Amino acid sequence: MPLSQHKIFSTQSDLYASARPRYPEALFKYLTALCPDLERAWDCGTGSGQAATSLVQYFQQVEASDASPEQISHAHMTRGVTYTVQPAEATTFPAEFFSLVTVAQALHWFDLEKFWPEVQRVLKPGGIFAAWTYSWFQVSPELDIIIKEELLNTLESYWAPQNRLVWHGYQTISFPFTELTPPEIVFCQEWNLVQLLSYLGTWSATRNYITTQGDAGFNSLAKTLAKAWGD
Repeated sequence: MPLSQHKIFSTQSDLYASARPRYPEALFKYLTALCPDLERAWDCGTGSGQAATSLVQYFQQVEASDASPEQISHAHMTRGVTYTVQPAEATTFPAEFFSLVTVAQALHWFDLEKFWPEVQRVLKPGGIFAAWTYSWFQVSPELDIIIKEELLNTLESYWAPQNRLVWHGYQTISFPFTELTPPEIVFCQEWNLVQLLSYLGTWSATRNYITTQGDAGFNSLAKTLAKAWGD
């Protein structure tokens, strides 16, 4: 049986903290230029703090929250970032407290009917809400085919329904805000094979698959990729 939703990212949270990519600085420069001030930001569903540690380079104070204690226990401790364990839909933050609220790669897990009023409650007048996500990546045609045939095809039945919101780039979500049109922002990573495999191991569907079927299939993928990857 697949892992329950709130345990997906509590399993091997240390791997998630070390293997998930950091977001491009161009994204944060764009968002901060829109904010009424740079006093406080809230990174909601922070996980291990990938976005929060970038936000604090711009804001005086960053609040970073997650519903998973395990994720917070492996968060990147950075001066100016305060981590708390609390649900996205009901927080202890004061009203009109934040100039920016961000959700990085987590919005699809929230109860949006309850989350939207919370965002509207804690945002200052003129404040900005930003949610972003990423799905499939590209390395090279040869490697992309191996990953698709030996991993993606195998994982099809192991994804949670919420992941489909990610695959559609959140375009199917109705946002109760005035939408802005951001510039095109490129998200690139320079990784070796070990780093790539570690990232693939953080996928919720990968964790579900390994829990039910064992890790033989993932180990086979690693060997095939290593042969094609070369030096």
